[in-house]
Amino acid sequence: MSVQDNIRLVKSHYEAVNHNDFDAGAMLVDKNFEWTNVPMNLKKRGQNGYKEFLGLWFTALPDAKVDIKNIQANEEWVIVEFSGKGTNSGPFNSPDGQIMPTGKHVELQFCELFQIKNGKIVKGKLYFDTASLMKQLGIVPDLKSQNA
Repeated sequence: MSVQDNIRLVKSHYEAVNHNDFDAGAMLVDKNFEWTNVPMNLKKRGQNGYKEFLGLWFTALPDAKVDIKNIQANEEWVIVEFSGKGTNSGPFNSPDGQIMPTGKHVELQFCELFQIKNGKIVKGKLYFDTASLMKQLGIVPDLKSQNA
């Protein structure tokens, strides 16, 4: 696939995310797809894993939306910088346990890498600052505000 085809494929993923259409998004990934949430050391596999991965976020933040800030690609990889925001009105299931809803609005910066082969996304790796997420949820204190 061309670089532009790869960019269109990944943008289609984010469009599916913003429309909460995980079935449409799952059609973009390979049957052996592997998605890694690096900060949480969480891996999901396959098209069902794709839906589970997004389900974790949308259970915790049902109104979540993403906004692409920067996208770069070559014939095999697409790198995306994006912001995500939403209100924590559902439980957040993490590998370390469940965080009950806080009702707080969060906005985070993310970086995601996608590997593309034969017109499908075969691998995704998500990077973000978990400390910022926990501060915004009120789970850990914001040390800057305490030192002011």
